Amino acid sequence: MSDDDLQALGLLQDPVRRSLYDAVAAGGGEVGRTEAAQAAGVSRTLAGHHLDKLVEAGLLESGFRPQERKGPGSGRPAKVYRRAAGDRSVSLPPRDYVSLASVLAEVVDELGAEERAERAARGAGRRLAGRHGGEPVESVLRGRGYEPYPDDGVLRMRNCPFHVLSHEQPLLVCSMNLALCQGLLEGLGDDPGRARLDPRPGECCVTVSKTNDN
Repeated sequence: MSDDDLQALGLLQDPVRRSLYDAVAAGGGEVGRTEAAQAAGVSRTLAGHHLDKLVEAGLLESGFRPQERKGPGSGRPAKVYRRAAGDRSVSLPPRDYVSLASVLAEVVDELGAEERAERAARGAGRRLAGRHGGEPVESVLRGRGYEPYPDDGVLRMRNCPFHVLSHEQPLLVCSMNLALCQGLLEGLGDDPGRARLDPRPGECCVTVSKTNDN
């Protein structure tokens, strides 16, 4: 945990900035000032001020959307925002679970114990379901940081809770993530075949089908 992390996350205590950040995150891509302002219920000018503060803090990134029409009278390119790729976390006292998880992932890879790891992940998913009996799967996934959203009959997840590890050990982490979600669905009483790997850039690799189409 650094002072920058504390200062950056402290900005989200302001309800307007939190609403704007949530609007950009929920957009799943580039969100303009007008869109963010409407979602947060504030003026475009006020939204621009707070959005730029979130960019300065490293919570958002900004760019410009190319104009569809070129030439005189086309106006300036519209400024857009997207969630920053970096992670921010606060722990008091400081903890470092990611480093240990990275070491354990390397051990699994060296031992060739991927199947055992998947079984363990599936069991962890079932245990997780036992603590959330009766809750919709969307609610449980949201509580675990997946940020699920409906998309043409499936639930996709904007966020991978294992983002750092998935870049270090993509095959292992994605297969364990899938097993975890399958175990969760089993425990919640849903068909485990509904969870599958269907990665999209910048999102979680797992999707959950609303109907069994396997």
